[in-house]
Amino acid sequence: MAKAFASQGDLTEKKITFDEVGRGLWAFTAEGDPNSGVIIGDDSVMIVEAQATPRLVSKVIEKVREVTDKPISHVVMTHYHAVRVLGASAYGADQVIMSDVARAMVVERGQEDWDSEFQRFPRLFEGHESIPGLTWPTTTFSDSMTVYLGNRRVDIKQIGRAHTAGDAVIHVPDENVIFTGDIVEDHSACYCGDGHFNDWGGTLDNILAYDVDAIAPGRGGALMGKDAVKGAIASTRDFVNSTYAPAARVAARGGSLKEAWDAVREACDPKFSDYAIYEHCLPFNVARAYDEARGIDTPRIWTAERDIEMWNALQA
Repeated sequence: MAKAFASQGDLTEKKITFDEVGRGLWAFTAEGDPNSGVIIGDDSVMIVEAQATPRLVSKVIEKVREVTDKPISHVVMTHYHAVRVLGASAYGADQVIMSDVARAMVVERGQEDWDSEFQRFPRLFEGHESIPGLTWPTTTFSDSMTVYLGNRRVDIKQIGRAHTAGDAVIHVPDENVIFTGDIVEDHSACYCGDGHFNDWGGTLDNILAYDVDAIAPGRGGALMGKDAVKGAIASTRDFVNSTYAPAARVAARGGSLKEAWDAVREACDPKFSDYAIYEHCLPFNVARAYDEARGIDTPRIWTAERDIEMWNALQA
C-alpha cells in the first residue's frame, strides 16, 4: 500500500465514559470507539453490543459492576460486525440475540469481516487471542421480539436498512430510551461500507417516530433530551446524504472510484473532518456509495485483500 489505513495508526487509548441515560439504563462510550449499552432489569442485566474481544468486554463488565451486582443474562447485537460481536462469550449470558438477517450475514461474511477489521483496526482487537471464534446467536427474530427482565419490558425490532441490512434497535418503553446501534452516531463518522444509503433516511425517520427522551448511539456520547436526539439524527442524516450524493453524481456520468473519492472529500471534509473515525471510514464509505449508485444493492463482501485493492486504487 502507498500508506497505511488511518485506523491502523490509531493506537491512542480512548477515555471511557459511563452515563446513565434513564433509570437503570447506561451508555458505555469511549471517544468514538464502539459503544455498549446496559439495561438493568429486576433480576438480571441485558448488554447491547459486545465489543470486539473478551478483554475489551472486561472494561464494560467493570463499569456494570459499579452500578449492579445482578447477573448478565442477555446480550443483544444490533448487527454482525466483528468489533460489535466477537467478545460476546465473556459475558457468559444465557441468551445471545440477533436478527435473522444479522445471523445470515455472519454465515455469509462473518469470517471475512473479522479478517478485514482485524487488519485495518488493530487497537480494537486488543486481546484478540482470547476470541473463541465467530459469535453465533442462541436466539433470533424475524421482525421484532420482546424480552422481559422481570417487569422491565425491552423491545428489539428491525425498523429498516441503514448501517447494514440486519440492523436492530432496542427500545425500553418505561424510560422511553432507545439504543440505536450504528444507525445513529454523535459527532462520529458513520461507517457505511456495508450500508444502504437510500434506505438510511427512512430508517432515521422511523427512529424519530419513537419520540424518545434519550438515545445511546453506536458511537459518540449519550444523547440526553429531545433536542440532542433530534440534533444527532439530523447530523447523521447530513453525513449519509453528503457522502452519497457526490458519489452518485460521479457514478451517473461514468466517472471512476477515484473521482468519486475526490468529490466526496470536497463535500464532506469541510463539515466532518473533525468527526471521530472520519478518515478511517471514508474510503469504505465512498466505495459503497459508488457501488450503490451503480445499482449494486447488496454490499460486496469486504475482505482483507479487497481492502488493500480498494485503498491502492484511491491512492493511485
